[in-house]
Amino acid sequence: MKKILIGVASAAIGLAMFAVPAFAAPSVHTNFGQTVNASSCNTSSAPVVNVTYKVTNNADSGVVPPVWATDNYTKRLQIWQQANGTFCAIAKYQGQFVTNGAGSPETGETLAAGVQGAFEGGYTAFFDGTLNSSPSYPTHGNIGTFDFSSGPSFDWIGTYFTGYTDFKLPYWAWNYHAGNNGSWVNASTGNHGDITGN
Repeated sequence: MKKILIGVASAAIGLAMFAVPAFAAPSVHTNFGQTVNASSCNTSSAPVVNVTYKVTNNADSGVVPPVWATDNYTKRLQIWQQANGTFCAIAKYQGQFVTNGAGSPETGETLAAGVQGAFEGGYTAFFDGTLNSSPSYPTHGNIGTFDFSSGPSFDWIGTYFTGYTDFKLPYWAWNYHAGNNGSWVNASTGNHGDITGN
């Protein structure tokens, strides 16, 4: 399944999606945007963090193979302080993946290396902590690109907060699409479909 690296970077909405051919296999999809949006948080004040960034060479984990693809994506991260002093985060991803030949993400079926596709998704999170008064990256705007080829190189929660605890993820979901090679939903509410083939 998609790794939710707590505090680990990704990047915001913005990369071009791969076109899905007219002859593509039937698609499965979940409308994650109905749950992963600002309405999940108390947004009566401005977000304390509102950034976008790109991530390259991120290992993507599957249900069966530990790593089935490499991702490049943009992530948008918005965080609001709630009335009770806790924080609510909305993270949205959009990008592309390329398979590594380890097998399909859901069942481990044959899946050749080099199959390309697009994905989108995100999560809602709630946690306690103290906002860092002097973080190493700006709290608003585009903060750049991070290469994860040697592991995560950015930790958003460690960058923007201290003493964080009680991290909860009530909902997360990703939609993967690879044309003729199928589509896959990986979500906290259940998985559907798979990416398979040559």
